[in-house]
Amino acid sequence: MSNSHPAFELVTSAEIESLGVRVEEYRHIKTGAQHLHIAADNPENVFLVALRTVPQDSTGVAHILEHTALCGSEKYPVRDPFFTMIRRSLNTFMNAFTSSDWTAYPFASQNRKDFNNLLDVYLDAVFFSRLDPLDFAQEGHRLEFAEMDNPDSELVYKGVVYNEMKGAMSSVGSQLWQTLSKYLFPSTTYHYNSGGDPADIPKLTYEQLVDFYRSHYHPSNAIFMTFGDIPAAEHQAVFEEKALHKFEPLQETISVGREDHYLAPLRVEEHYPLNEESLEKKTHIVLGWLLGDVTNLEDVLTAHLISGVLLDNSASPLMKLLETTDLGTAPSPLVGLDDSQRELVFVCGIEGSERDRADELEKQILAVLEEVAEKGLPYEQVAASLHQLELHQREITGDGYPYGLQLILTALTGATHRGDAIGLLNIDPTLEKLREQIKDPRFIADKVRQLLVENQHRVRLVLTPDNKLAERREAEEKARLAAIKAGLDENEKQRIVQTARALQERQQQEDDISILPKVGVEDIPSQLPEVEGEEVSLSDRKLTRYSTGTNGLVYQQLICALPEFSEEEKQLLPYYCQILCEVGLGNKDYLEVQQWQTRVAGALHGYTSSRTAIDNLQQLSGHFVLSGKALARNQAALTELMQATVEEARFDELPRIKELLLQTLARRDQSVVGNGHALAMAAASAGYNRAAYESHASGGLLGLRQLKTLVRDIDREQALENLAATLRDIHNKILKAQRQFLLIGEGDRLQDFSRALAPLAAAPALAAADPNAPFDPRQTRELWIANSQVNFCAKAYATVPFTHPDAAPLAVLGGFLRNGFLHRAIREQGGAYGGGASHDSNIGVFRFYSYRDPRMAGTLKDFDASLQWLAEEPHKEEQVEEAILGVVGALDKPGSPAGEAKKAFHSALYGRTHQVRQEFRRRVTEVRLEDLKRVADTYLSPDRASTAVVTGQAGRAEGLDLGLTEEKL
Repeated sequence: MSNSHPAFELVTSAEIESLGVRVEEYRHIKTGAQHLHIAADNPENVFLVALRTVPQDSTGVAHILEHTALCGSEKYPVRDPFFTMIRRSLNTFMNAFTSSDWTAYPFASQNRKDFNNLLDVYLDAVFFSRLDPLDFAQEGHRLEFAEMDNPDSELVYKGVVYNEMKGAMSSVGSQLWQTLSKYLFPSTTYHYNSGGDPADIPKLTYEQLVDFYRSHYHPSNAIFMTFGDIPAAEHQAVFEEKALHKFEPLQETISVGREDHYLAPLRVEEHYPLNEESLEKKTHIVLGWLLGDVTNLEDVLTAHLISGVLLDNSASPLMKLLETTDLGTAPSPLVGLDDSQRELVFVCGIEGSERDRADELEKQILAVLEEVAEKGLPYEQVAASLHQLELHQREITGDGYPYGLQLILTALTGATHRGDAIGLLNIDPTLEKLREQIKDPRFIADKVRQLLVENQHRVRLVLTPDNKLAERREAEEKARLAAIKAGLDENEKQRIVQTARALQERQQQEDDISILPKVGVEDIPSQLPEVEGEEVSLSDRKLTRYSTGTNGLVYQQLICALPEFSEEEKQLLPYYCQILCEVGLGNKDYLEVQQWQTRVAGALHGYTSSRTAIDNLQQLSGHFVLSGKALARNQAALTELMQATVEEARFDELPRIKELLLQTLARRDQSVVGNGHALAMAAASAGYNRAAYESHASGGLLGLRQLKTLVRDIDREQALENLAATLRDIHNKILKAQRQFLLIGEGDRLQDFSRALAPLAAAPALAAADPNAPFDPRQTRELWIANSQVNFCAKAYATVPFTHPDAAPLAVLGGFLRNGFLHRAIREQGGAYGGGASHDSNIGVFRFYSYRDPRMAGTLKDFDASLQWLAEEPHKEEQVEEAILGVVGALDKPGSPAGEAKKAFHSALYGRTHQVRQEFRRRVTEVRLEDLKRVADTYLSPDRASTAVVTGQAGRAEGLDLGLTEEKL
């Protein structure tokens, strides 16, 4: 019997026991719109509407449309309903994405009133967007004079997406993927950059944008997806009333065709910009294959299994080659299987190479594949990779994206290509079939031969660096703009000036946002959700355990109080954590250990955490954590593995240690342009206290510079031996440190799980480090030069710890300044992809930031101007309420069941108990406008600020002119 609304018909449904959900697929009778509902006993309801978008150029039309569609609609004709709703909501997630073949608008909320508000706004934004030409100019691209009212000044390109993609395409990984896709997909939409290539974005016209909207943003081309405890029929009633009844069926069917596969492999070479003097060992060499249709579940899981057995760990045959070959320094960031497009893509390769090594690398890769195709692989190795697939399917995630959204995105690929979306969620039957198939020793061998060895649709890409390319591209852009300017008559020049003025006026106008729905402080639940654990004794050690629904998984951690370390040991501690679970144990070498881990664990890794005291920023304590997870049936084996890792770790595999450091350096180097705002904030904060400094020195730009020095010197005589000896010293101290344990699992198994942990409860000998080590505070003004086409700016101010009464208004102040001033000044007017402010009470620092920003001096001035705006302009208490909602929404945001338990435990470990966090939350809800003005006046005097900017070579001169000190990576 169908539970659908009369306008919909049930197509199919399935119970998925391994996920604890029921999936129902419906079709809108009139338009053919698809609705996939994942019914779950979960109050965090998720909505997503996706449109199949298949651009045929690199102008970024789908991406720019995603931005522009959220700038006002028929029912809500305000300038910025999306960002306005973010601050009038208790949402747990709100965003919009442009993928290579779909555009999606998702949100999530635990509050039913809030969910309905957002649903109303989203439906109107997607299906009845205004698409104002000025919004297109702001979000996409526009021509503007450098001095806005002076037609004699230089002509420049501006636009949020234009600058966003300049930042995105600064990433070598993005350039590598886009270039490979161009050749892997010669004729379909994936040939193009769906986000937009900065060189092509200015070619897009407003009329083309509108035409694309009319042909793609239609219910017949839409996929509605929902998750949670709201019934499908209730959602459908809203869809029908608010949107669907107004449409007739779309005659055109939008889809992605299949590629005509190559008859012979293709070998290509291209270049990427790298602003470094030495280009030695900076070439990327990758091989990519198309493997077949993504809508066939059996083919997808088989491809994942093949990818797993070849690349899962360092003992996997292909990964072993990529990690140990002397042709490069590390495996490529693209290594693995991509299943997000119409056809599966398998990629492997290396970075840190030279162009003349491509032939030899290709020969080595094909030799490995041929050997696997000839001899197969041991059953145990294949079964271990299949075990990883099962564990991935069973785990209830949700600590990044909401769990329901992750399930929705898993199913979206199948739905986009009109395949079996439910099947992509219900993989148990196919896993069972694979368990039988891998018993045949020829199964893997034959699949590797079919999918890779004999597959002629293969592209070898050699991407080499060019330290003049960015300069040439900039010169080309300037010449293009100069030519445009030279061809303008006076009327056309005035039109550019008038458009800039009109946009500025539009950005400054005050809309009547009262027409938008909202929740208020009165809708906030009175209590912060609490996760309760119990403390028991485990061989005289403390064990904290949590009973929660983990769907057949167990999570356990060994937590050691950090002892006293030397400065050299502190510097190496992050690399010790990364290396610990990657080396040999006892009489097993690292290859054997990697296979052991794959057989029994879903993950095993070490890390350190540290926090200041809740009432004293000069007191800092820290812990080392060895964290593991496994299927419940493997818990005893996981404990045995963890015990061996702690007691038998070997640091004598010197080539392995060097290999791991090179890989770590490669990953961190590439992450700078994607994480530049956080790195800039860490650099700006580093002078205020030891906690802030250690964050910068371990995970920040200072840590990256130290890692580069470490790797550069590693081949000197005895350097590697000395490093290994220091790692061993660190390990011996950790081994003797004070211990306790965390255990998370399903209640009926906790007793058994607890007993299995007993072998890890060794007697400690070392005391914890002194939490009161001295630190000399200082102001900083730093300019960090990276391989970036855009800027990341930050200013930081010293403030107060977590329990200080001013911590709550400082937290609210961040949202208040972002909502009322920074978003408009930095994003809309300045053209940055993002900007804002926040308070980090763990280090007692208030930070301003910008992300993928074309400006530097102007943005730093805007940070100060926001404080002047706060002090001098009139404000409403409603603006304070909106900022409060943002803080409370972040505090209340749910994670996965296991993630919530970990959060509760580690918060309490540093004194941030549920009661302490509840009190902070209560203070947040009581903040008033005068509190914001008071704390800004008390702590945020511009002369006390520290500043850091991450930029590229093009921004160096401006940064030095601002008095910043150059810091090289």
